[in-house]
Amino acid sequence: MGRSRRTLPEELLLLALDPATGTTAQPQSLDLGLAGAQLVELALAGRIAPDGDRIAVVVPRPTGDPTLDSALELLRRRGAPVRAVHWIGGPRLGLRQTYLSHLERCGMVAAVPGQMCGVLPTTRYQATDTAISREIRARLDSAIRTGVPPDPRTAALAALAHAVGLGKHLYPGNEGRSSRSRLRDLIRHDPMGGLVAHAVMDVQNGAAAQPRRGSASAGRQAASGARAAAEPAPGVPMQPHRGSMARAVAH
Repeated sequence: MGRSRRTLPEELLLLALDPATGTTAQPQSLDLGLAGAQLVELALAGRIAPDGDRIAVVVPRPTGDPTLDSALELLRRRGAPVRAVHWIGGPRLGLRQTYLSHLERCGMVAAVPGQMCGVLPTTRYQATDTAISREIRARLDSAIRTGVPPDPRTAALAALAHAVGLGKHLYPGNEGRSSRSRLRDLIRHDPMGGLVAHAVMDVQNGAAAQPRRGSASAGRQAASGARAAAEPAPGVPMQPHRGSMARAVAH
């Protein structure tokens, strides 16, 4: 997988960045969303596929993206398919910061040092290429406005944005109510995105113990197609470090 294309975790993070404050909206649920976005990106790359409400590795070959490949290797080491809620609900320390640092290296965001309460150093992140953020937002807006089924990547991005609660950030107030509703409805256009989005919401609601029948059915249908197309296989939120309040980053 080439690096010319932005990955879903990167796009989700850019959507969540507030251009005025340099902070991320919905930081706690965003951490879950980033882990889920990795799963969708790996599925789009043909490396994993849904198996009921579980995730199975179908092609363990690396994608070329170090962060995605780390997640792929962890899934491979599990041996058996893992439930999406268990994967997303697992510890992902540093995942948000990893993606922010990557976006900074690519020149898409800039780190802005500051202070909290005039004492504690903080780091906020400002988008430096607003055209990219506008393009991502425009894809969602178009899907919401036209009602035309979006491509799988945009559908999955919409599903994840809804799942982590970005709807009220992107379409605030009473005037954004219908847009938030249509954003939620886009979840049905991508089976993998829907499975992952429901898993994100289940983790937030503490409902990870019971599988979703609807998601499991959709997952089985998507898995059969993904496995047929898969080639034979050859062979982690920007959270402040505990114990140090020196970098309270983008709360």
